Amino acid sequence: MLSEPAAPGALSHGAAPVAVPLPPALAARYERTRAGRDWLARLPGLLTDRLEQWHLDLDLAPGSLPWSGHGALVVPVRQRGGSPAALKIAFPHDEAKVERHALTLWGGRGAVLLLAWDSGSCAMLLDRLVAGRSLADLPMDEAARVWGGLVRELGVAPDHRPEWQELTHIAARAEQWSDDLPADWEELGRPFPRWLLEAALEVCQTRGAVGRRSARDLLVHTDLHFLNILARPGTRGAAPDDYAAIDPQPMIGEPEFAVAPVLWNRLADLPAGRPGPALLNRCHEFSTAAGLDPDAAREWGIAREVENALGYAREGHRGDLARSLWVASTLAGSTLDGLPNPRLLPEPGQGG
Repeated sequence: MLSEPAAPGALSHGAAPVAVPLPPALAARYERTRAGRDWLARLPGLLTDRLEQWHLDLDLAPGSLPWSGHGALVVPVRQRGGSPAALKIAFPHDEAKVERHALTLWGGRGAVLLLAWDSGSCAMLLDRLVAGRSLADLPMDEAARVWGGLVRELGVAPDHRPEWQELTHIAARAEQWSDDLPADWEELGRPFPRWLLEAALEVCQTRGAVGRRSARDLLVHTDLHFLNILARPGTRGAAPDDYAAIDPQPMIGEPEFAVAPVLWNRLADLPAGRPGPALLNRCHEFSTAAGLDPDAAREWGIAREVENALGYAREGHRGDLARSLWVASTLAGSTLDGLPNPRLLPEPGQGG
């Protein structure tokens, strides 16, 4: 839920139009494909329909922008009686379609509260959090404490509720990577040394072994980075209860899978000297704050960043590729030569 600069385009509501600027980064992202352009064209109607369906009023100051993440528009609204909420309309993709299931399972514990949903439009009505206050604003030691507390709350075990049947397993994803990563590496012209690919494959084959289903498998927020943790209204402290997670990309599996996003974000916070040991120390601190196994978290970080690196190589994102290779190789114990200082690399989503 990030603010973006103003845009000339606007969405409207009802017979008396209320301009809602479309964040330019969101527009630029989805104008690249036909499906994306179709979704952008349908957004005004989707917004109007949900406002009417849930009896909502826009709560956006004139000239202000709604929020947007990588794949959704989020508009501040008021419900009947005046209570604040956030209307999220996501581009229809697999992660967006299962988000409501995870939020239902959490029921507001550690995560934003789901108030209503419409599966046909990938729209959700959410309790409103403080978009301008995220875990990115906290010093790293305080961020680790909050993050760890939230992971403990979010790590619920599978039970009888039907929402569990809609979620995929991390071990199954690792099994798939065992086939996909070598093929992609060859297809893309071997964009990094073989030993790093093999390090990722070893993780997939051990932590994602065929048929593996651990008694420790929990519901995992797989995109729990600093900007996906927002402050709850009326709070001023730095305790886990003062924050809630958003945008979960949920899966079932080892909770250590959740650590990687805090390792590939905020690299500028690493010390100028010896950033590699500092990254490993961060992995240990965040893992232990959540009661997790730091070595398992490190291993999952290698596999996840190698998979990310191949995606960036395919897309031609050189800065993002360098960041993923630095993190993956550092976690694997031998930082690749020739990479920029990690403090100079772009943050995810900031261009690469």
